[in-house]
Amino acid sequence: MDPSPGWRNWQTRQLEVLVGAIPWRFESSSGHSREAPNGASRVAFQSSPETVQFGSLMQPNPLQHLMPTCSGAKAAAAGTVLGTPAPADSAHADPRTGTVRLNEIFHSIQGESTWAGAPCVFVRLTGCPLRCTYCDTEYAFREGRTATLGEIVDAVLATGCPLVELTGGEPLAQKRAFDLIRLLCDRGLTVLIETSGAMDISPCDERSIRILDIKTPGSGESARNLWSNIANLRARDEVKFVLTDRADYEWAVATIAERGLTERVQRGELGAILMSAAWAQPKGLEIAGCPGLSPRSLAEWIIADRLAVRMQTQMHKIIWEPQTRGV
Repeated sequence: MDPSPGWRNWQTRQLEVLVGAIPWRFESSSGHSREAPNGASRVAFQSSPETVQFGSLMQPNPLQHLMPTCSGAKAAAAGTVLGTPAPADSAHADPRTGTVRLNEIFHSIQGESTWAGAPCVFVRLTGCPLRCTYCDTEYAFREGRTATLGEIVDAVLATGCPLVELTGGEPLAQKRAFDLIRLLCDRGLTVLIETSGAMDISPCDERSIRILDIKTPGSGESARNLWSNIANLRARDEVKFVLTDRADYEWAVATIAERGLTERVQRGELGAILMSAAWAQPKGLEIAGCPGLSPRSLAEWIIADRLAVRMQTQMHKIIWEPQTRGV
C-alpha cells in the first residue's frame, strides 16, 4: 500500500501539530516509511495499534484507518520508540530524566491574570492542537528542542524567582508536563499553568494554579472547550475570556451565568473571572489573524452591565513591542 495520501490528509489536526514539533519516523511491517527532514527518533507501528508515541507524547494512531492489517506483527510492539526504550521499571524512574519539547525559558514580568505585574519565569513548551485567530505565539507551534525536566527545573531555580508559569503553545498537550508541574511545586515555587481549556486539567498537581482560557467563538476554537474542566476548578484557579468583538462579549456573559462562575467566586470556590480584549494579530502561516478589540469598548461594556469580572490587559505588550519574543 502506498501510504502517501495519509501524509497529506491528516484527520486529527492536533496530531499534525505534535508531529510537526517532534522528529519522527513511521515504519510499517511492509517496509513503507516516511521521515521528517530532521527526523532522528523512529516510531514503529504494526497492525492497527490504538496509539503511537511521539517523543513523550502518546496520541491516537492517525493512520489506523488507512493501513491494512499487517501479518506477522505483534501489537505489543506498536508505539515503541526505537532506540529510546522505556525503562524496565518506569514506576521508579527519576522524573527529572523525563523530557519535553521546550520552546523557551525567560524571566520577565507577568502580564496577565491576578498575578500581573509580578516578576515571573516563563517556561514555554512546544506544540498546540488549537489555532486561535489571535494567537501571538505561532512560533511555539513547532519550534523547540528536547529538554529534560531536571534541566528546566534547574534553569528556573537559577533565576531566584519564586513565581513560574508553564505556558505554550498548549503545555498540557505533553504528558510529561504534569511531572514538570509536580517537580516545580516540590521546590516550593508558585506554579501557574496557562492552558487553553481544551485539555484535561485534573491531573495537575493540586498545589498549582490553573488559568483556564475559555475559548470564545471569535477565537475559532470554541468547539474545543472541555467543559468538564469547570467542575475541576479550585479556589485559587482563574478563568479568562479573550474577546474579539461584541458577540464574544455577550457569549462570555452568557457562559458566566450558565456555568455559575460568579457564584463560585463569591463562595470562594474560584479565584477570579478575567476578561481581556484581543490584540490585533496579522494572518500567519497557520492562523487566520484578528483585527482586535478596543480595550475601551470592553471597559465600557463591563461598566454598563455592572459585570463582576476583572478586566486585564497583556501588560508585557504595553511595556515592550507586542511582537517581541522572550518577554
